[in-house]
Amino acid sequence: MQVYRGMDVATAKTPVSERQGIPHHMLDVVDPDQEFNAAIYRSMAAPVVSDIQARAKVCFVVGGTGLYIKALLGGLFECPSADAAFRERLREQCERNGSVSLHRELQAFDPAYADRVHPNDRVRIIRALEVIHQSNTPMSRLIREHSFRDRPFHSLMIGLQWERKGLYQRINDRCLAMIAGGLLAETEGLLKNGYSTDLKPMQALGYRHMVNVLEGAWTMEEATRSLQTDTRRYAKRQLTWFRAEHGLNWFRPEDQDGITRRVEEFLSRTG
Repeated sequence: MQVYRGMDVATAKTPVSERQGIPHHMLDVVDPDQEFNAAIYRSMAAPVVSDIQARAKVCFVVGGTGLYIKALLGGLFECPSADAAFRERLREQCERNGSVSLHRELQAFDPAYADRVHPNDRVRIIRALEVIHQSNTPMSRLIREHSFRDRPFHSLMIGLQWERKGLYQRINDRCLAMIAGGLLAETEGLLKNGYSTDLKPMQALGYRHMVNVLEGAWTMEEATRSLQTDTRRYAKRQLTWFRAEHGLNWFRPEDQDGITRRVEEFLSRTG
């Protein structure tokens, strides 16, 4: 989400004042109405990583979007090309009956992938149903068979394992800080700039909640509670994804010495 210009508060984008002396890449590279996906991300990010490594510098890839990290480090499998007519039918069905109805269809055809996709994530749901329609193959099988085996970079993966109660409290506090930091005004500005609520980034955590406030469907209190709940659920799905990753080194956030030692071991081996 940090790739989108004008979407700073809900994405927790590092302020420019805190980037001094540390080059940041892949921030603010597209507008909210431009197409962006894991394949585009890899095509833009991989050359950046290669350039950094060619200059004997260390590159940190920081974030929580598991698919994008897997795409960068392990490549992507080939999917059937888009079927515009079929996709439009699914979009119309989504408008009539909601994304949850499409998610139920996906659950019937590919339960393994459906379990990894939120019922509100209409973009991924529609794409998965489109792949099934064109290839007669579940998305989960394509992912499993590819296994992200293309490894162009030597990498060390580190995950921070927060205690659940503390994590949820941090999430609740962050949601309050986002709202206090101007999330409503940022969302209103995006709408005034002509960005439709149907756009994928506008359906993201924070923005879709503020849209409901601006449209009068929710009070700010209702939106805050929903944002906190949805974010906790998203964090739970992130943990499920990353726990299935092989080779990920888990540390408690306070174990800075352990993290430092592991990084130094990795760097000593890779030069």
